[in-house]
Amino acid sequence: MITNPQSGTNVHEIAHGIYRINTPVDLPDGQAFSFNQYLVLDDDPLLFHTGPRQLFPLVSQAVATLMPLERLRWVALSHTEADECGSMNQWLAAAPDAQVAHGQLGCAVSLNDLADRPPRPLTDGEVLDIGGHRLRQIPTPHVPHNWEAQLLFDEVTGTLFCGDLFTQVGPNPPLVHDADLISPALAAEDLFQATAPSVATAPTIRALADLAPRTLALMHGPTATGDCPAALHDLADGYAARVLDLAG
Repeated sequence: MITNPQSGTNVHEIAHGIYRINTPVDLPDGQAFSFNQYLVLDDDPLLFHTGPRQLFPLVSQAVATLMPLERLRWVALSHTEADECGSMNQWLAAAPDAQVAHGQLGCAVSLNDLADRPPRPLTDGEVLDIGGHRLRQIPTPHVPHNWEAQLLFDEVTGTLFCGDLFTQVGPNPPLVHDADLISPALAAEDLFQATAPSVATAPTIRALADLAPRTLALMHGPTATGDCPAALHDLADGYAARVLDLAG
């Protein structure tokens, strides 16, 4: 459903109890782009990505159609950038019991200082049980970027919250099945150059495929179902080829 007609902000359930909040925007060159946040609605609701500070009115308006804001218990993110956690403290102010949850490294290097309340450090691979959903912390240093990068994997629905992996430009429908995610992702990489490929990039992505996810929840793109492990392996192949090209 559309929650704000002016911005086009919309909400769709993309897996059981998991809602994508999507706000379309235009890039400076006129291409379509989008910001996605994901609300896992459970006993202790979790928001993955907060959106930038300037989007807080739109994202909070969308969340309020699903639950009272003060119910939010966890705020999670993949790495410390404005679109990942820019409105983090606005969410902490709106939800008195909310706490940021992130890997120990991210807490140590950034979030202990940036968050208005002490964050909850997660050990590598720790599972956060929020009621019916079980969210496993997956450290992915420098993939796609930032030292403290992490992803979350819902063991119950098989949803991998991908952060900036598979980023693409263009219109982003709520849900696609067996769509080509690789060509748009590599085209966006050519455009943004957001990743510094290394010998660790492809193995890190292949390890995500070993989780056998059934749904890929992109931050900048559609939510995808189908052969998700194959998509991850293909993305890893794309980055591995780039590392070989860089090596000459």
